[in-house]
Amino acid sequence: MEHSNREKLLDLFCRLAYKSGDFTLSSGQKSTYYINGKLVTLHPFGGLWTGQVLLSKLPEGTGAVAGLTLGADPIVSAVSVVSAYENKPIPALIIRKQPKGHGTGAWIEGPELAPNTNVVVLEDVVTTGQSALFAVEKLRDAGYTVTHVLTLVDRQQGGAELYAKEGLQFGAVFDIGEIQNYAKGIS
Repeated sequence: MEHSNREKLLDLFCRLAYKSGDFTLSSGQKSTYYINGKLVTLHPFGGLWTGQVLLSKLPEGTGAVAGLTLGADPIVSAVSVVSAYENKPIPALIIRKQPKGHGTGAWIEGPELAPNTNVVVLEDVVTTGQSALFAVEKLRDAGYTVTHVLTLVDRQQGGAELYAKEGLQFGAVFDIGEIQNYAKGIS
């Protein structure tokens, strides 16, 4: 039986990106597991399936996808490339963590889009939600409309609540429970 791209992506996340142990997250929180999304999103098929699955989840009227460097770089690129192949081209934007130190001093890399373009922020893993929220703020400062955040994995540690407070719609391809259950089955 042909597995869906979502199932193939789940398998890849559990085999490549999910690790048990003692870790400190970018939020500073301690954790008994870690997910390195880049091991999936930079994998040739992982990147393809990421692009296909997230493209299918984008809301109607999406004018661009964007995310905070570095985790979102391969994700927004994958979605943009897949969108071109599906003849629904969607440009990608990358938000810097600091403004460019030379030239224009820009926070955002990518094509210049019309004011109020609907931009969806993409993320590999959401914990507290702060990274994507930083991207949302920079995009809104630049005159874009941002109403949605999509992630590959929701660790369910406050991100959804933060986005709800900020009036953002939030969606995840996987929640941490699904990843942990599947990982148990293949270990």
